[in-house]
Amino acid sequence: MPAGPFLSVVIPAYNAERLIEGSLDRLVAHLRAKPYAWEVIVVDDGGTDRTADLVAAAARDEPRIRLLKTRHGGKGWAVKSGMLASTASWRFMCDVDLSMPPEQIDRFLGGVGGDDVDPGYDVGIASREAPGARRIGEPIRRHLYGRLFNRVVRVLAVRGLDDTQCGFKMFRGEHATRLFGAQRLEGFGFDVEILFLARRARLKIKEVAIDWYYGRDSKMTLGRGGRAFVDILRVRWHALRGRYR
Repeated sequence: MPAGPFLSVVIPAYNAERLIEGSLDRLVAHLRAKPYAWEVIVVDDGGTDRTADLVAAAARDEPRIRLLKTRHGGKGWAVKSGMLASTASWRFMCDVDLSMPPEQIDRFLGGVGGDDVDPGYDVGIASREAPGARRIGEPIRRHLYGRLFNRVVRVLAVRGLDDTQCGFKMFRGEHATRLFGAQRLEGFGFDVEILFLARRARLKIKEVAIDWYYGRDSKMTLGRGGRAFVDILRVRWHALRGRYR
C-alpha cells in the first residue's frame, strides 16, 4: 500500500488572501468527487497578509488541506518545500490563481486516477502550446514575451518542450523527491531547472494540453522575466560546475 495519498496538490502562496479561499473551494469541490486519496498542501511563502489564517480556517473544515509556513524565499522555494513535504505517489504543482481549471487535473491522470492507475510518464507539464490547448484572454504582448523566453529555454537548457513555464506540473513521487531535492534556484526560473534535471535523469516528460485563462493577478512581470533569463544561465553554470547530483 502507498505510504501517503495518491495525489498531493502543492500550491505556493505569497500574500494571496484575495485568491486563496475561492481557489481552495473550487479545488476541494473537484477533488472530493475522486475515488483516490488526496491532499492539498498550501505553502505560505513568508507572507504578511491573512493567507495563512485563511488556509488554517479551511483546514479545520477539511482536514485534507495542509498549511506549510516557510520563510520568504520565492516561488521556487515554496514549491520545493511543498514537494518535499509530500509523500504522495503523484505530486501536482498548482498556481494559486487556478488559471487552469481544477477539473483539468484529470487530464494528467488519464481521466480518473487511482492507486492502481499509471498515466505512463514521470513528469507531466501543462502546455498552452500543445495541440488542443487554448489561451483565453492573454494580451498579445505577454504571449510574445513568453514565446521568446521559451525559445531561449529550448536553446540553452531544455530542448523539445513547447511550454516550460506554465505553473501546473505533475511529478511521480519518487522522482519529485530526487528532482526537488537537487533544486538550487528559488525564484521564477526554477521550472527550467527542474525540467533540465528531469532531462538529465532521462525521465519521460509529457506535455498535456490545457485551457489557460489569463488573470490580472498574475505575478509575472518584465523584471521577474528578466531574472528568469538569468536563471537559465545559472542552470547551465551549476551543471558545468558539477553542482547537480
